[in-house]
Amino acid sequence: MNTFPIIETERLILREATCKDADDMYSYLSDKEVVKHMGLEPYQTSTDVLEEINWYQSIRKEGTGIRWGITLKDKDVVIGSCGFLNMQPRHYRTEIGFELSKLYWGKGIAKEALNAVMSYGYKHFELERIEALIEPLNSASQRLVEKQGFTKEGILRHYEYTCGKFDDLYMYSMLKAEFELG
Repeated sequence: MNTFPIIETERLILREATCKDADDMYSYLSDKEVVKHMGLEPYQTSTDVLEEINWYQSIRKEGTGIRWGITLKDKDVVIGSCGFLNMQPRHYRTEIGFELSKLYWGKGIAKEALNAVMSYGYKHFELERIEALIEPLNSASQRLVEKQGFTKEGILRHYEYTCGKFDDLYMYSMLKAEFELG
């Protein structure tokens, strides 16, 4: 996959996030409410956001993931991201992650982006299973994946160490057949 895939939905264009998007991404990645369940401290400068963009590029290059910048069709400004990480092609599974600027919460944008990325993953990466690992206090993300049809499988105790503490994470999953039925 040499060319970065662009995904178009009714309202969105999901595209590669580049260095030119650092200021736009800083506007939401510096917001403590946006990043509080991501295992990150709020970014301090738009230059710091370049590390996040470099990570997006590195996981794609390594074949362990892909992350799309979320933009509105009528406005080429990155307002969030959605994509895969910890891809295990041999096992046909991956994790999905997403975040969105607080200005766009509650408008169905995260749902639209999530659905498009999952559809792409099942079709182009031939995935069988997509997992979402979500902090117990992140009720909004839990509601989102549950509405999409994910199954809550259980809790992974002290699964990640972020921001100086161990975090429990709920494990959600959706199988390809469940997505196609939904």
